[in-house]
Amino acid sequence: MALAFAGRGVRVSVLRLPFSVHGDGDHGFVPALIGMARANGVSAYPGDGANRWPAVHRLDAAHLYRLALEAAPAGARLHGVGEEGVPFRDIADVIGRHLNLPVTAVSRGEADGHFGYLAHFVTLDAPASSALTRERLGWHPVQPALIPDIDKGHYFDKPAA
Repeated sequence: MALAFAGRGVRVSVLRLPFSVHGDGDHGFVPALIGMARANGVSAYPGDGANRWPAVHRLDAAHLYRLALEAAPAGARLHGVGEEGVPFRDIADVIGRHLNLPVTAVSRGEADGHFGYLAHFVTLDAPASSALTRERLGWHPVQPALIPDIDKGHYFDKPAA
């Protein structure tokens, strides 16, 4: 809908963000996964854990929004992806390590019971690329990647609500 305005002289673009927009103060998927691990006593991953989640640090995403406002051509479709695909097993591993919980696989059938409302997202293999966005706007993420960001420990300072 918004892109229809580009033909009327309005400089509009669409910016797609990945599942995980992470960083200090995150209230999204990572804190929810940590809360589920605490509640279930295990940090789990679906199947073999090879399914991938794209991610971006929130400060890199903010920088991309600024670039889009300043320089994106009308009608641009942009992807704010800092990492094309982080294996879900790696996410479960770092959460389990920080919570001192076992890390284990759950079947696709068990995923609903363990992950609840997030089961659909957790089981997706959804790599995404920002190559065209980087080329078009000269955007280069510089903030910590997802696993090092989780590993910093700020996600574990207080229990998720």
